[in-house]
Amino acid sequence: MTRILIARHGNTFEKHETPTRVGRRTDISLVGSGRRQAEELGKFLKENYESIAAVFSSRLKRTIETAELALRSAQYGMAVQQMLIFDEIDYGPDEGKTEDEVVSRLGRKALQDWDRDAVVPSGWLLNPEEIIQNWRGFAEMVSDQYSGETVLVVTSNGIARFAPYLTGNMETFKQHYAIKISTGAVCSLVKSTPDWKAEYWNLKGQVKLV
Repeated sequence: MTRILIARHGNTFEKHETPTRVGRRTDISLVGSGRRQAEELGKFLKENYESIAAVFSSRLKRTIETAELALRSAQYGMAVQQMLIFDEIDYGPDEGKTEDEVVSRLGRKALQDWDRDAVVPSGWLLNPEEIIQNWRGFAEMVSDQYSGETVLVVTSNGIARFAPYLTGNMETFKQHYAIKISTGAVCSLVKSTPDWKAEYWNLKGQVKLV
């Protein structure tokens, strides 16, 4: 079975810190809890998958660190392949702003629409169709080069939420899953000709798959 695992990077803020909107232009490292989430991801991989054929990340430190720590925890000996297409989106005027500041500018409904339906808020710099096409091109590459194997992608929430378009029916997907992914969580899409299907979505912690 050809499978794409999609993980969101670990935490970049601790609980006592005020989080800000972290996008493509903000390249920060994981904090302690984020490193632990990455290690938990590795334990999940080792528990549930005999092998991973390849691991991909964005070029941002938070995804590279998550991938590398997960690989070390899982005892998988391979390099992380960095890809531009997995870099986080650009939040425009809201980059680096607190949630209260973002809500004040956009209104809460705009953020709810983004989290529920991936409707791009005013001023954010991304092209949804380009991101969807990037996922389709990546999935085609995986089908060709890693047929019957499992690969892992570590990326950010703004990019990962467009991966379900690979299923060919986003509306049906949203009836079963929320597109927003928690930090440190992992999702699985498996090849189901001609499209892909969700095996699971937004799992966290040391879950033993049946």
